Amino acid sequence: MQSELFASGNMAQPATAPGMTQQNAKSIKYTVNGECYARQGAMIAFRGNLQFEKKGQGVGNFIKRSVTGEGLALMSVRGQGEAWFAHQAANCFLIDFAQGDALTVNGRNVLCFDASLSYEIKMVKGAGMAGGGLFNCLFSGQGRLGVICEGDPIVIPVSPQSPVFVDTDAVVGWSASLHTSLHRSQSVGSMIRGGSGEAVQLKLEGEGFVVVRPSEGRPAGQSA
Repeated sequence: MQSELFASGNMAQPATAPGMTQQNAKSIKYTVNGECYARQGAMIAFRGNLQFEKKGQGVGNFIKRSVTGEGLALMSVRGQGEAWFAHQAANCFLIDFAQGDALTVNGRNVLCFDASLSYEIKMVKGAGMAGGGLFNCLFSGQGRLGVICEGDPIVIPVSPQSPVFVDTDAVVGWSASLHTSLHRSQSVGSMIRGGSGEAVQLKLEGEGFVVVRPSEGRPAGQSA
């Protein structure tokens, strides 16, 4: 999966089969023949016989989203036609999942995905509530996922010998097989004296990769 991650094009050719294609750097085109899912409010244009409906998250997921502010408010898109998706002029990228692939993605970075993919909102292991309650979306199965990112994402390999530490506001996603925990990079005394501000990062260990965006702050309009 890693070598094909986040490939964006300038102008895709019209799709001849159902599924998503890169329209340009800021939008994704989805040729619908059945059903797909997208973040609520992401549709910027469509044609054909399509219906858009809010998708419930379930009681457990709703509670998580209410407590933490994270989550994924979705709508289903059903019928036959073409729909274009974008969000706040953020860069758009496609991720292809083969059978057995699994990726943890920040809910605020999800734009649209195939109905063949399964997802659930899960707490990041090892993070507890210390990082604001880190809940991300776990995607698995076979299909395609469209994501958004402020700027061009950076894909960093993770190996057992080289764990990676990332800012929790900058992380986009990571291999679901990685072990996660919180890492404190400065002492309490340093924090009181006005240290660097980089007090807590997400530590990822194992074999896989992590994707980060080149910005630490949360972009306006990109809350989950």
